[in-house]
Amino acid sequence: MKIITANLNGIRSAASKGFFEWLQAQQADALGVQEVKAQADVVADTYCQVAGLKGHFHYAEKKGYSGVGLYTRSEPSDVLVGLGVPEFDAEGRWIEKRFDQPGRKLSLISCYFPSGSSSEERQQAKFRFLDVMAPHLAALKDQREFILLGDVNIAHQEIDLKNWKGNLKNSGFLPEERAWMTQLLGREPGQGGLVDVYRHLHPSEGPAAYTWWSNRGQAWANNVGWRIDYHLATPALAATARQASVYKAQRFSDHAPLSIDYDFGL
Repeated sequence: MKIITANLNGIRSAASKGFFEWLQAQQADALGVQEVKAQADVVADTYCQVAGLKGHFHYAEKKGYSGVGLYTRSEPSDVLVGLGVPEFDAEGRWIEKRFDQPGRKLSLISCYFPSGSSSEERQQAKFRFLDVMAPHLAALKDQREFILLGDVNIAHQEIDLKNWKGNLKNSGFLPEERAWMTQLLGREPGQGGLVDVYRHLHPSEGPAAYTWWSNRGQAWANNVGWRIDYHLATPALAATARQASVYKAQRFSDHAPLSIDYDFGL
């Protein structure tokens, strides 16, 4: 199973830069995309079926904003659109496909966490999202195996961004955000118990792990990046991960695709 996550920063923009031609060559089994920045009238005819994969989407109400999609080769047993929280469902942040069989419950999810970098108001919205997400993921983990593919907009550790000292007070590396990630990934009783799959495979990788670069200055050219795109999995699925890579040979977006191969089937 080859599974990819990619923040497209606009599906039309990424398509114009060759993203779907690249995808065709990947022979992926699933693809989670974030920041689709388009509605059904644009996506339905052009981008619903790509590279042998069928997409389902959660669109934002606001045009040209947010939105997530999840493409899979296999047909799901169910599709869940949204979290059931009006504030965030209006922004198009959660699409979940279930692949349930007798004796097995399994989901793939594409999720886009809010960014808090534009204003204090948006940072507070991000904190509210984290407050919703922790119990939601805990309840899901109690019921089923899953992999969440997403732009989490949080760099967890100092190794996860180039200029960590200069970003201690900036959204994406705030102590509260990092503590939330630590809690989510903790294996002690009462903690989230999920696995950061890339870090599971590459515990000490620094610069090659970055998945996002600011469009300001020479961030891309100098690899002044952040690792904010993740596969977050339940332990049983994470244990089947075999290899991971961040693709940087072409630039489709301000993010790079993160691909992980797993040894399980839908």
